[in-house]
Amino acid sequence: MPSLKDLRNRIESVKSTRKITKAMQMVAAAKLRRAQEAAEDARPYAERFGAVMAGLAASMAGNEAAPALLRGTGSDQVHLLVVMTAERGLCGGFNTNIAKLARQHAAELKAKGKTVKVLTVGKKGRDQLKRDFADDFVGHVDLSEVKKVGYVNAQDIARDVIARFDAGEFDVATIFFSHFVNVVTQTPTAVQIVPAAFETDEDDAGAGTVFDYEPDEGEILADLLPRGVATQIFSALLENGASEQGARMSAMDNATRNAGDMIDRLTIEFNRSRQAVITNELIEIISGAEAL
Repeated sequence: MPSLKDLRNRIESVKSTRKITKAMQMVAAAKLRRAQEAAEDARPYAERFGAVMAGLAASMAGNEAAPALLRGTGSDQVHLLVVMTAERGLCGGFNTNIAKLARQHAAELKAKGKTVKVLTVGKKGRDQLKRDFADDFVGHVDLSEVKKVGYVNAQDIARDVIARFDAGEFDVATIFFSHFVNVVTQTPTAVQIVPAAFETDEDDAGAGTVFDYEPDEGEILADLLPRGVATQIFSALLENGASEQGARMSAMDNATRNAGDMIDRLTIEFNRSRQAVITNELIEIISGAEAL
């Protein structure tokens, strides 16, 4: 049975931990508001950009003159998985869920005889995946020194991916990130970025409209497709940023609650132990007095 001093020290330790988790929760809440606004503000642009690209891609369907980023290599033997996680932990299952989705996807590809290559963004994903896919790693992007992720960071990642594609290192590239829904819900998501895959919206008002492009569709796509890759990566980074802060806020809130419950239990145990000690002392005093 722990002594009163041990219980007192443990209570003070848990109280200190609760102060830290409460402070982290408040910081995450402040960062979440800005990250959520950034992610939500980027969605309309990304969606509209994707709709325009989908129309251009549809007009080039089956055309051998289409850019390589659109038509692909004609094979799907080598897959590049771009796994985007956080640089820090203490955010619940945020990093684990993304790594789990990437791990499942890689296992399915290998079961089909495909070659898998892994490019990680964020050290938490790298730490989790290197246990199973260390031999498949081809690169890592460290954003730990970046105070605020911007479009320039997405461009750097996109240039790296496109350069590898141009060098013939892979046939298909897929990014893995977490889509922000709300504070308690973040959905691990996989999106193919090379060759470009666009979802056509039949309800779009301009879906049936015929456009004449100058220059032609091929030249426009050749210029826009690299930007499209960067835009998708940037959107994923913003979604990840909001998801990370939401997950950290929820995790720290749960940790603060658990610390409070533990303090209550330890306080009750401390009071009972102190009462037992006082009772024993009284018994000893009374017994000594009666012996005299």
